[in-house]
Formats: sequence, structure tokens, C-alpha cells
Amino acid sequence: MQDKMIVVDGVNIRYRDRGGDGPTVLMTHGIAGSLELWQKQLDTADGTVRLIAWDMPGHGLSGMGAQPYDPDSFSRFAWRFADALGLQNLVLVGNSLGGAISLRMADLQPNRVVGLLLADAATLGRETYLPFRLMTLPFLGELLNRPGPMAVEQQLKALFHDPSVVTEELRACVTRNVHKPGAVAPFLATMRSMTSLSGQKPQIVDRSRAILGALQIPVTIVHGRQDIVLPLSHSQAAAALCRQAEIIVLEECGHTPQFEQSQRFNQILSDLLKKAASREGVAA
Repeated sequence: MQDKMIVVDGVNIRYRDRGGDGPTVLMTHGIAGSLELWQKQLDTADGTVRLIAWDMPGHGLSGMGAQPYDPDSFSRFAWRFADALGLQNLVLVGNSLGGAISLRMADLQPNRVVGLLLADAATLGRETYLPFRLMTLPFLGELLNRPGPMAVEQQLKALFHDPSVVTEELRACVTRNVHKPGAVAPFLATMRSMTSLSGQKPQIVDRSRAILGALQIPVTIVHGRQDIVLPLSHSQAAAALCRQAEIIVLEECGHTPQFEQSQRFNQILSDLLKKAASREGVAA
């Protein structure tokens, strides 16, 4: 599948669009990630759903944009990206930081969102990966993010419970992302906007929980039990806040379930799409 590029706010944004006649699903990756982490969804698309994955500004092969971004800035930019593609009613799917962004997108324009899938989403609770907390410290964060083999291995360890899922192609993609010119400073700035040495910042967590509590659309929350970045308890507590939410725990799975357990994830997404379609039919 060929990459496409579109200019949004003067920034070149890379995306992949499977096309299709059904509902549109916008998939947003996590911090330091890229659209390749949605490749197993894109590869299995059958034309009944339009799947779109994108590289956020400063990530993958997209341009940098007005760095640094925080989750709210990313969510506003994501809607401008959706506007540029002429997208209307969306099912939003986000992993990690992409989950926090998708949640905020639903809050910004609730009339354009018909379903939400949060996969190991950030900003649902305070506890987080020790290396991320250490990255908030001056100098140490820069040292930990110095491009090189150690940074690549640390990212792969954070993403996946089962190292056997890491293909050479995926390793090359992560290596490319780690070595993206000019990416370290905005990555750290984004991380520091969300996190302190004691964990994810309470005001950001409180906002995410408040948004969840007000949602009136079908919500599926997925979490890998072996996620070392964000504990399962975050998603469990978040699901309890939202009457529309279903929580699904994936066993033997880490921080990136859409890649590590793609078949199960794809079925979960399909089930959410049916719920969203049923709800639209009732509303109509």
C-alpha cells in the first residue's frame, strides 16, 4: 500500500488510506510511534470499512509542525487532518498517547464521533513506566533518548510483551523513528507536558476521566495484561466511569495489542463497528 501525503497547517502529513464503502476508522499511534503499528489492520481490510492510519506531526515520516504538541494540541490538529480529508462520522481508535488524543477528539467534536476504541490508552491514571518518568528530568531525559541501539531496544521492550512479534521490518521502522532528525527535543517536551517524576500529571488524568464520564457513544477499552508502560488498573478504573464502555483484557499481551494480538484486536474493532452502526440506526 502506497503512502499518501497531505499538507495540514503547512505540515506534510503521511497517511495510509485503505478506502472502502463502510464506516471510516481513524487510527492514531502512540508517542514516538508511527502508522506501521497499524499495518496488521490495514493489511486485513476488506473494503467494508475505510481504515486510515497517520503519522502525527513529529512522528514517522510526517513533518515536524509547531512543536511541541501536547495531547490537546494533537487532538485539534487531528481534526484539521480529518477536515483536510473530508472525513465526517468517525470511529476513533487510539493506542497509548493516541488513545488520549482520540478521547479528546471525541470531546471536541462529539457529533462527528460514533465510536471509540482505546488501546492501552495514556492519561487514564497516574502510574507509568519508570524510564518515562526519568525522562522528565533535565539532562537525564536527553541522555536516555540519545539515538542508538539502546534507545531502539528500550522502545521495543516497552511496546511488546512477546519479543517474537518483532520482525526485521518493524525493527527497521522503530530504528528509523528513533533516528528521526530533530525528534528528540519535541518528544521530550511532549512527555514532560504529560508526565512528571511522580507519574502522569493529575490535571491531565482528571480531564481524561471527566471526558469518559460524559461520553454517549459506544466505547471499547482494550488493555494487555502484561503492559509494562501503563498498568491494567488504569483502563479498569476508566471503564467504570463510562456507562457506554466495555473493557477487554488481552492475556499475554503488552502495550501494543493491535500489533501483538492483531486477530483478536481486529475482531474487537469489528464488534465496536457493529455497535456504532446499530446506534446510528436507532438515532436515525
